[in-house]
Amino acid sequence: MKKLTTSDYQALAEFRYQIRKFLRFSERAVQAGGLERGQYQLMLAIKGMPEGVRPRIRELANRMHIQHHSAVELINRLEGGGYVRRERAQDDRREVLLALTPKGERVLGELALHHHEELRSAAPSLVAALRRLMPEKVSRRDSVCFGRESKSPKS
Repeated sequence: MKKLTTSDYQALAEFRYQIRKFLRFSERAVQAGGLERGQYQLMLAIKGMPEGVRPRIRELANRMHIQHHSAVELINRLEGGGYVRRERAQDDRREVLLALTPKGERVLGELALHHHEELRSAAPSLVAALRRLMPEKVSRRDSVCFGRESKSPKS
């Protein structure tokens, strides 16, 4: 088993620091928007569900890594605040789907825009910290896969 070096620990610590810095921004932004962190995350999960996945409580709880009853509580509070609504599926009336209300769409849109801007600003530091954690071979392969390998000028 490989032992970590001081440099490895420093890289891990820097990566955690960069993540925590973004999460602190997120907590403040969400609170300023009048929501709790979990409420924003649930609204984002509803809006950002993968194609073909229905926004049911079970799927949302799984995506957020929380218990079903915790998701229900978040949904109840969001529904009470007018951010989400429950609706019956057209093809199976027993199935309850979740949707954002116009108020939820507006608030999520504003918060997501702030998060997107902050991520664009924080990206260089986050990527640099992540690269320090990655072995050189993986780092080079990913650069090629994502079209970021520096190209030498042609002669």
